[in-house]
Amino acid sequence: MTTKSFEIVGFDLDGTLVDSSGDLTAAVNDTLAAAGRAPLTVAQVKTMVGGGAKHMLKQGLEATGGIDEDAFRPLYKRMLAYYGDHLSVHTRPFPGAVAALDALAERGVRVAVCTNKFESFATRLLTDLGLIDRFACIVGGDTLGPGLSKPDRAPIDEMIRRAGGGRTAFVGDSIYDIMAARNAGIPGIAVSFGFLLEPIEQMGADAVIDSFDDLIPTLDRLSA
Repeated sequence: MTTKSFEIVGFDLDGTLVDSSGDLTAAVNDTLAAAGRAPLTVAQVKTMVGGGAKHMLKQGLEATGGIDEDAFRPLYKRMLAYYGDHLSVHTRPFPGAVAALDALAERGVRVAVCTNKFESFATRLLTDLGLIDRFACIVGGDTLGPGLSKPDRAPIDEMIRRAGGGRTAFVGDSIYDIMAARNAGIPGIAVSFGFLLEPIEQMGADAVIDSFDDLIPTLDRLSA
């Protein structure tokens, strides 16, 4: 067995491990239609993902005419209900993601998920995809309560604790992910193929990978 460079590798979910853009866009557009708004493209919705469902819907409403605060809560509830019923229709792991998880397992590395998605949604999605048993833990945007989601370090710290502790690196696609890793004092690896909110060179990641084939060599380099 190859010597492991990290005891734990944590992953963001949407835009990092899985391409959920089709299902997220469908949920947003169902809600926009109920509000009498025009639909958004997948490319538009991708830029709204990362800060959690409420942030995503607010961005969608802002882009299509603004937010009516009185109407927001029922629309938000509608979107959550729709997404909960359709969260794995189009969502699939990114190319190479499952092979990377296999390679980490062969090294004895524990893997975990830390996402701003609700923990229940993340757990159900990974169950639907047949991946749930691979992860030591799932920490969601609501796991620790209001206000404790990425970029706060608390979810990363909790992920490390639940996964058993040890030297950790974190992989994500947004500034929320890289800031959370930095705040927790661990290396942050950005994926260039995710739902990027800004140019990847502006995120301040310790490393950037263009595919999951690059993950193991990057972890080895960072550990050195």
